Amino acid sequence: MVRLAGLSKRFGRTTALDDVSLTIEPGEVFGYLGPNGAGKTTTIRLLMGMLRPTSGTASVLGLDTWRQSRDVHRLVGYVPGEPALYDRLTGHQHVAYCSHLRHRDDGRRAAEVADRLELDLGRAARTLSRGNRQKLAVVLAVMSRPRLLVLDEPTSGIDPLVQQVFHSILREHTTDGGSALFSSHVLGEVERVADRIGVVRAGKLVAVERLQDLAARSLHRVRAHFAEDVSAAEFAVVPGVRDVLVDGRMLSCNAPQSALDALLKRVSAREVEDFECSEAPLEETFLSYYGMGNTGNAARHPAAAGAEARHAG
Repeated sequence: MVRLAGLSKRFGRTTALDDVSLTIEPGEVFGYLGPNGAGKTTTIRLLMGMLRPTSGTASVLGLDTWRQSRDVHRLVGYVPGEPALYDRLTGHQHVAYCSHLRHRDDGRRAAEVADRLELDLGRAARTLSRGNRQKLAVVLAVMSRPRLLVLDEPTSGIDPLVQQVFHSILREHTTDGGSALFSSHVLGEVERVADRIGVVRAGKLVAVERLQDLAARSLHRVRAHFAEDVSAAEFAVVPGVRDVLVDGRMLSCNAPQSALDALLKRVSAREVEDFECSEAPLEETFLSYYGMGNTGNAARHPAAAGAEARHAG
């Protein structure tokens, strides 16, 4: 459905995106993760044909997104990070206008989605809260049943219950063979709907993972209380074990599932008075492998963000 090949974008001396390559398959939700200013929005604008690549290509169903942008737009439903709506028009008028542009009547589908999202289409856009403006953007994106949804922080400002409805709509879209690029800086949301995730940091794609593969490497929090003092060195040598802390008779550490057997053998070599092992949240595992801290990013983000804003058109 989507192919990015060596995609790069520079704004003057600032590299906003550097040699990104990935694919999105039919029926797949691809979660695109990274901190603010990492290059997510630049990628989306290149995919939507709003920016011309400095090098590399982006295509949707074989169509070049820059040279054949009009044809690409017929296949795509887009929710930008900051929806641009006509303040004086009601939701119904937005639906009618966008239907007219596509030479089709999507009013019935729009009304159905709006009802599920608890959105009143009779109100003017200027009277809508941020969350309701976001809902209207979602309605306009999905009402034409596009082949691809491109979603830039789509649930920002939407309450958790309505987010669940949106996730259901997204899954119905992929069940019908559609695909989605879901951009966010929050793993917790993306993991509920994504099949794979890509991590972008400082303009580079640093990882692409299937969610089920990441879950298989999930960390386990291990705590053990022994009958006598122990040393951290006894347990730090176990491959994969990390964050080893020892306080007298108390051990705490994190370990992937693959390291648990060897760790338990080390623990059982001592007299154990208490033992606890629990699976850490997936987000903790993710950050452990691909931590998106500020190191190396702080100097770049303001310049990149400013460059993206200046070249938004």
